Amino acid sequence: MTGRVMIIGLGPGPAKWITPEASALLAEATDIIGYGPYVDRVPPSPAKRHASDNRVEVDRARHALELAMAGARVAVVSGGDPGVFAMAAAVFEAVEAGDPAWRDLDIVVVPGVTAVLAAAARLGAPLGHDFCVVSLSDNLKPWSVIEKRLVAAVEGDFVLAFYNPASKARPDQIGRAFEVLRRQAGERIVVLAKAVGRPDEEIILTSLSAVKPEEVDMRTLVLIGSSQTRLIERGEAEPWIYSPRRWDA
Repeated sequence: MTGRVMIIGLGPGPAKWITPEASALLAEATDIIGYGPYVDRVPPSPAKRHASDNRVEVDRARHALELAMAGARVAVVSGGDPGVFAMAAAVFEAVEAGDPAWRDLDIVVVPGVTAVLAAAARLGAPLGHDFCVVSLSDNLKPWSVIEKRLVAAVEGDFVLAFYNPASKARPDQIGRAFEVLRRQAGERIVVLAKAVGRPDEEIILTSLSAVKPEEVDMRTLVLIGSSQTRLIERGEAEPWIYSPRRWDA
């Protein structure tokens, strides 16, 4: 069997954050499959491009597997890291439920820089201690599960990062999440990191009591500090934010 599926993370935006391994495998691909805006980010190549809409991840995965069965070298692309709320899980979901022959395919997952890491690097070291990453999308899980996890994360005093915080179809979840945290956590440092690494990048430093849900969109990585997370003031410059490695009870 000569086909291959390469599940590739393109990083959060700029080409400089695509890893050398990802670039090398993209150059080998005969076919590129992904959500349209991500396919558009892949550098020009002779590969055939198969762009599709959002919310058809498993259909996309099946298409990739079928092409690989026919001998294609298929790059399935995602933004950020493909294993973080992206296409890697969809591919393996399709493999588990699909043609048993798919289990013999050569499938590789190529890591990428995910948004929470890019945002944290802009701020200093907010992830220096334990942290949780939560998707606020309730398309594939009920809101009750999300709320339960938020409460548990606050009880554990983790730094929190929110993916998929708001969209036109889901404008209210981020406000509901902030309300859960206000009830459970009191005051916390909050950062809204928008379009990190792109020309329209914007970093908003605020607090849990002052944050405005309407300032959050799908391009935003929302980061909420733990009780231990600190600011280092720098005069006129933006402060650094970090979470100490040592726990101060």
